[in-house]
Amino acid sequence: MDITQIRTFLAIAQTGSFIGAANVVNVTQSTVSVRMRTLEDELRVELFERGKRGAILTPAGQKFMRTATAMARLWDQAKLDIGVAEEQIASLRIGGQVSLWQGYLIPWLAWMSENNPNLALRAHMADPLQLVQQLVDGALDIAVMYRPQFRPGFIAKPIFTEEIILVSSIKNHDEPFDDNYMLTYWGPAFKEDHALNFPEQKAPRLTADLGTMAIDYLLERPSTGFFPRRIAEPYIESGNLIIVKEVPSFEYPAYLVYPDILDHDLMNRLLTGLKSVAKSLNLSFSNEKLV
Repeated sequence: MDITQIRTFLAIAQTGSFIGAANVVNVTQSTVSVRMRTLEDELRVELFERGKRGAILTPAGQKFMRTATAMARLWDQAKLDIGVAEEQIASLRIGGQVSLWQGYLIPWLAWMSENNPNLALRAHMADPLQLVQQLVDGALDIAVMYRPQFRPGFIAKPIFTEEIILVSSIKNHDEPFDDNYMLTYWGPAFKEDHALNFPEQKAPRLTADLGTMAIDYLLERPSTGFFPRRIAEPYIESGNLIIVKEVPSFEYPAYLVYPDILDHDLMNRLLTGLKSVAKSLNLSFSNEKLV
């Protein structure tokens, strides 16, 4: 089995015919037939029913469809990972928690591009649990997130402390958790802290797992929600948002997490950049340690 057979199989499934697949993969119809006959022999199943209506996936073909799609994506990712330009000497796959990209990791990417011109960067966002799993699976080289789960063989370096505060676009707001409250998601730790501090709060009308983009909702409609201070601060200064007083804020250290086998000099350069950007944004440095 090779990737050309996989791509040919997917082309037949997409077009519904061997002729259509031949046009997609740019080979003759006879070549398509040979590839599928070889693939079916290797798998010992029939993948298509051939007839006047074209090529229709058999039950076995339908099951193989998911595997074939995953294999094609994995191959494309592998080519991307190793396809570093000649002037670049290494590739770094970076993962970041959704809430940390806007206003922090994006400026850091700019810092990285300027200070490490020979490094090819691949950026990705996900929630903390997914990031940890992708690190373990080797799909990422490093990740930046709040309070990561400790895993043997990995190092976690504290960067800064994120403060999550309750802000509102409603002036003189006395009932912050009324129908105008939007429950935002800032990771598992925030979810637990929110439940512990506000156990009697009823289910909100709106729950948003949109990262920092959700703050635009507060600007569109009078409402209230928890957001990182670094994101809310410009709107507070302009008078578009106010801080809701007498409601606790939450602090979460952000970490750089990476396997301990990675080059330590490179990791120190990355950490220097992360802290440099944090300092430029007036973010407080975390004193919490996790190794």
